[in-house]
Amino acid sequence: MTHTLDALFATIESRKGADPDTSYTAKLLAGGAPLIARKVGEEAVETAVAALTDDADAVVKESADVLYHLMALWAHLGIAPDQVWAELDRRTGQSGIEEKNSRPKG
Repeated sequence: MTHTLDALFATIESRKGADPDTSYTAKLLAGGAPLIARKVGEEAVETAVAALTDDADAVVKESADVLYHLMALWAHLGIAPDQVWAELDRRTGQSGIEEKNSRPKG
């Protein structure tokens, strides 16, 4: 069974090189990392603002926007979702403090 996120990523990938005038995803991908990164940041801020107002419905909607834009960024950079899932699996069972302390300083 295909997970919703896998299907979404496949749709995003299929829009590479499509007409930016007819597809928001194609327009986003054509804008490259600067445009996509800006959109990831905007959606993350909108999610945080919704959380600060305790608006669960808005957090759900904004979270979906963050995931979509993150996946567009991954597609642009050639990152497969499985790479992200593997990193999450690697961190499973490790405390967040341990993980953060294991990162290179600087």
